[in-house]
Amino acid sequence: MAKIDVVLGLQWGDEGKGKIVDVLAGRYPAVARFQGGPNAGHSLHFDGKKFVVRSIPSGIFREGSENIIGNGVVLDPVTFREECGNIAKMGIDARKKIAISKKAHLILPTHKLMDAALEAAAGKGKIGSTLKGIGPTYTDKVGRHGLRVGDILAPDFKERFTALKNRHLQEFAAMGFTCDPDKDEAEWMDAIDFLRSFRLVDCEYFLNEWLEDKPVLAEGAQGSLLDIDYGSYPFVTSSNTTIGGVCTGLGVAPSKVGKVYGIFKAYCTRVGSGPFPTELFDETGEKIRRIGNEFGAVTGRPRRCGWLDLVALKYTVMVDGVTDLIMMKSDCLDDFETIRVCTSYRIGGQETQQFPFDTAAEIEPVYTDFKGWNTDLTGIRKEADLPVEFKDYIKFMEDYLGVPISIISLGPDREATIER
Repeated sequence: MAKIDVVLGLQWGDEGKGKIVDVLAGRYPAVARFQGGPNAGHSLHFDGKKFVVRSIPSGIFREGSENIIGNGVVLDPVTFREECGNIAKMGIDARKKIAISKKAHLILPTHKLMDAALEAAAGKGKIGSTLKGIGPTYTDKVGRHGLRVGDILAPDFKERFTALKNRHLQEFAAMGFTCDPDKDEAEWMDAIDFLRSFRLVDCEYFLNEWLEDKPVLAEGAQGSLLDIDYGSYPFVTSSNTTIGGVCTGLGVAPSKVGKVYGIFKAYCTRVGSGPFPTELFDETGEKIRRIGNEFGAVTGRPRRCGWLDLVALKYTVMVDGVTDLIMMKSDCLDDFETIRVCTSYRIGGQETQQFPFDTAAEIEPVYTDFKGWNTDLTGIRKEADLPVEFKDYIKFMEDYLGVPISIISLGPDREATIER
């Protein structure tokens, strides 16, 4: 019996999961996406080009790989068709390489309108949604009103669609929200026809039969600190981005999970609203953003930047049962004289190394400072060639977190990777 190994983001997303899944995918005949929607873009760099995938698993560019979109994903048919069109330009036929769970939920045009209506109503309390309709789609899923991919095969699909659309229109009326609910419907229905040309599968049977003799790599979207249960609530996403989401989002038992690769950046970033204890509002924060090119792969929004938070990182390592750590973007700190790392919080006069329930509380980060390595790491391919200051930095983190850092990424390209 083979295992399903998992790649998880350990911070607030944007850790670089796309690159790592692409690097690891060569060892796995199948890559499965287990949650999230098209708000999260995974950037892949190879052959001197950049590619961004949103709903399609990051193994799509690997020769001979199977790619599964699991039932935990919410799928926008229009965005999905656009993605497939983009990869078709590279000679890749998505229909031959992608299987889609019938139990994945569909994002309707009115779900996007609902997103806009809710953010407008929230005013200053808005969560910073990407307005892709993800939250309202998960809301309908939990409320048992949603439409699933398998429904597009039903003879009365149009009636089911109209019933959910009318439900949304009633909610808009109650909110006093005016819109044109028909604007994108024709394009959406065309994209549904495109979706019908794919292999629509019972993901739980498909994957468990696959695991009888072949391994799978599972990838999530966003990061563990955005998990609906364990993230900085309410400034979170609407799905489980932590390890439990793998089992519910693909239909596999916990005993089938093998390695858990936890990805983090050598600093922290966050998009949208919500707490961020180590956020920098000075020139250092600007410098990190500039060097790290910290702008959303899909939205283009500038990301908030700050020093690495080991308190939060140790929390997600624990919750996810991480077996191997992967550190990204160390090279972005190459020319800092001092590198700061948050090793505890001070809350209400008390020092703690636990991530608090109330993340809206006044959290003062307590830092440990390291001498910068002042070396260009991007060309280094052997661990032995790394500067001693950088090795000291790595050892400190491994001792603090209690998990080995197995892979170090020193640039966006596939080749800029050291496996320890």
